Amino acid sequence: MEKYVRKKLELAYHAHVFDVYNDHLELPDGREVVYDYIDHRAGACVLPVTDDGRLILVKQYRNSIDDITYEVPAGLVDAGESPEAAAARELEEETGYVSGRLEYITRTVLAIGTSNEQTYIYIGHDLKSGHMSQDADENIESEIFDVRNAESMIRDGRIVDSKTIIAVYAYINSLK
Repeated sequence: MEKYVRKKLELAYHAHVFDVYNDHLELPDGREVVYDYIDHRAGACVLPVTDDGRLILVKQYRNSIDDITYEVPAGLVDAGESPEAAAARELEEETGYVSGRLEYITRTVLAIGTSNEQTYIYIGHDLKSGHMSQDADENIESEIFDVRNAESMIRDGRIVDSKTIIAVYAYINSLK
């Protein structure tokens, strides 16, 4: 299979954390098509695991679904910052914990048909108290769950965030 050839990216809309483009492509047979393309900064997240194997999730309002969600601590990777450093920073900012050891799990692409948004997923071990410092527009609470409860929350739709589901199931799989 051959890759398509990008001929031109045409900015359609500039937003706060992403840009939307008309992506002009040439197919292997020479035809030209225009796809939607969202250029989004990378993110990183971490599933904090206590010494006794419980999971710390953050609870926050998400305007995109107009609901309160349970998620792993996460945020954008700043310019010049590694995904691992971003995950560690977000963990402390959102929960007040610092991880002694971050275990890389995988990266995921949120909406692969339209966006390049990638999230790097970690599990945080050996937690110690740090300093919580949420962003000015954040209103986040953290809660501790046992693994079975978190898995049940995924199954009954109380946890719907994809990066959180991936992180929880990766942790459950590591226990086998």
